[in-house]
Amino acid sequence: MLDLGSYTCLGAALRDALDRFSSEVCLIEADRDREKVRLTYSDFKEIALPLARALEDADFDAGDRAAIIMTNQSKWLISAYAIFYCGGVLVPLDYKLSAAEHLQLLAHSKAKILIVEYHLWRAITQSPDFQKIGTRIVLVTEAPLGADLAGAFRWEDFRRKGAPDFVMRQREDMACIVYSSGTGGPPKGCVLTHENYLEQCRALTAWYPFWPGVRYLSILPTNHAIDFMVGFIGPFVCGACVVHLRTLRPEFVRDAFVRYRITYVSLVPMIVKNLERGLRAKFDELPSWKHAFLNTMVATNKLLTRRRPKVKLSRMLLSSVHRAFGGELLALITGGAFMEPSTMQFFYDLGIPVVNGYGLTEAGTALTLNDLKPFRADTVGKPLPGVELRILNPDAEGIGEVAARSATVMSHYLDDPELTLETIVDGWLLTGDLGRFDGHGHLQLFGRKKNMVVTEGGKNIYPEDIENVFDGLPVKEYCVFAANYIWPRKELGGEILVLVLRLEQNQHFDAALLEDISARNRRLPDFKRVGGYLLWDKDFPRTASMKVKRQMLGEEIGKSLERGAIVGL
Repeated sequence: MLDLGSYTCLGAALRDALDRFSSEVCLIEADRDREKVRLTYSDFKEIALPLARALEDADFDAGDRAAIIMTNQSKWLISAYAIFYCGGVLVPLDYKLSAAEHLQLLAHSKAKILIVEYHLWRAITQSPDFQKIGTRIVLVTEAPLGADLAGAFRWEDFRRKGAPDFVMRQREDMACIVYSSGTGGPPKGCVLTHENYLEQCRALTAWYPFWPGVRYLSILPTNHAIDFMVGFIGPFVCGACVVHLRTLRPEFVRDAFVRYRITYVSLVPMIVKNLERGLRAKFDELPSWKHAFLNTMVATNKLLTRRRPKVKLSRMLLSSVHRAFGGELLALITGGAFMEPSTMQFFYDLGIPVVNGYGLTEAGTALTLNDLKPFRADTVGKPLPGVELRILNPDAEGIGEVAARSATVMSHYLDDPELTLETIVDGWLLTGDLGRFDGHGHLQLFGRKKNMVVTEGGKNIYPEDIENVFDGLPVKEYCVFAANYIWPRKELGGEILVLVLRLEQNQHFDAALLEDISARNRRLPDFKRVGGYLLWDKDFPRTASMKVKRQMLGEEIGKSLERGAIVGL
């Protein structure tokens, strides 16, 4: 890979990578069972530079901002590279947001250029606030010939001949403005510098290197911090290949593992859990003798890999399982939400480690990661190289707020100096997450500081931790809140935990479901038990990584229901 310590900006590193690995395949794009695009690094360069030249002619200057709103596809990465080549600032926006939200973030970021997928642009043009859009140039991908683009240009036609001038940036310069979709309320644009990304990439590849021949399956949205780093920057500076799917239907995802012999993939915990359920169901369908043989092989693999993974051995012992994942998979990468230790252990015992990590938008991509030396299912790993973590004001159990200091921590919140001063204090990022270190330097998380409950006995309760007991509950989704968090009260005491339930379509709350909830609740110590439940009739708002937007959900419930809607258990 490239020596990232010698670079001052992402554009320069990516430019050199395209030349160094020119003959390697860098991008594959498939739609269902049909491959649409296959590009070498040289091909990528030939497509990107005419776009950069056109941006240059359109007076897109160093420090100007360009937003991208697209699903995972080759044009996303090509556009991002052209922006960096011109010295621009990238604003990656979540394509799942509404048109009104897109317009709000475009205005807040002061984006000069917008690169957007056709169906998303149509939605934006139909918004009542469309006339307020401030972007000067809009490029629309995959627009039908002759379509009315409301003044925008077709991305495929926006090209100019001639070599564009490369614009060098410095490490302290702004590289991206990233909006955390998990926050409700006013936009919070995290300003991340070129140094933030270069140092994050150095840290991650120190533990998990990429190389030519590695194939990374990109499933999380590219605007997401994890996929932007390990599905774009990381693979490209190492000469690896990124595989994009234009569909996430399970059967085509399974086919992609085998067809492209995937090496790494990043998944949200919800998808990892669904994979576990699917595998367990297939195992249960096996004849009794095959099931017994499988259990023996799993037990043998578990014994022989107790301290660290042994990939070749696991592939021999459990060849059928590994063939179903393409035979080359080294690890599943996950983060962004709570990952059940039992699920991580299930995959590790099959010889497929789940690399769990912890991070937040304000810190780039990740602060901690499991280095598998040894494998630990009960933590979010150890601090990455160059990351310092502290536990502030720990209680008797060593639990306090996690604070981080690193070259990967953002510069500031865009146009919000007050919030910046509240969040970064004396160089330390206050994460708002509660955690503690175990005796081996691994970080354990316990929830969000602001959703913590203190019992009358002085014990701290973390609702996110309690949700684990209700895993597998036969409902569409659920969430645990402190009642006083949803309906704020000014006095202490009288706090109870509430289980918020979203039922499946046409599902009824019956005696069997009530008994299931009650039985699970009884497994908890008295002071941790849920005091009641309430039914919610809307899908939970979620981030791009499928993490529940707890603040937004709590506010919606508080505005719509009275405290009396809680049914006691």
